[in-house]
Amino acid sequence: MTREEFKNIFDTYFTDVRNYIYYRAGDQELATDVAQEAFIRLWEKREELFSDNLKALLYKIASDLLITQLRKRNVAMRYRGRAFEEQFSESPHDLMRYTELVKNYELALEKMPEKQRTVFLLSRMDGLKYAEIADNLGLSVKAVEKRMKYALESLRKAIGEN
Repeated sequence: MTREEFKNIFDTYFTDVRNYIYYRAGDQELATDVAQEAFIRLWEKREELFSDNLKALLYKIASDLLITQLRKRNVAMRYRGRAFEEQFSESPHDLMRYTELVKNYELALEKMPEKQRTVFLLSRMDGLKYAEIADNLGLSVKAVEKRMKYALESLRKAIGEN
């Protein structure tokens, strides 16, 4: 693969790969970093590659990198959570409830099916309306509503609300 071919592949797929990671993770900065790293890995393996399906390979590399980054982030968050807990001035009961709530929320997001999580994050984190989400994902508004309904139900159940 020549530099020109790689540049064309980068120009063609970078935005799509970044958006894919963004909708899975909900973090624009992380999505950009992972997408860039995926292209670096592709460049490093350029001699071993066949050009039949580079797009699928890019998505696979990016997905694997995202999982690695999220695992690292979870470890860092647990460490920071402990430091925060030590400085927290509220009652131990309040701290325990807050920690449990955050843990349940994060766990619920991780366990949520990707389609539901994507709709939930696009709505709650990006502030998109259901019609905008439907357009972005190529779905009907009813399908978006249904996915959001199930996402909210699973979050309520995980957090302990009825």
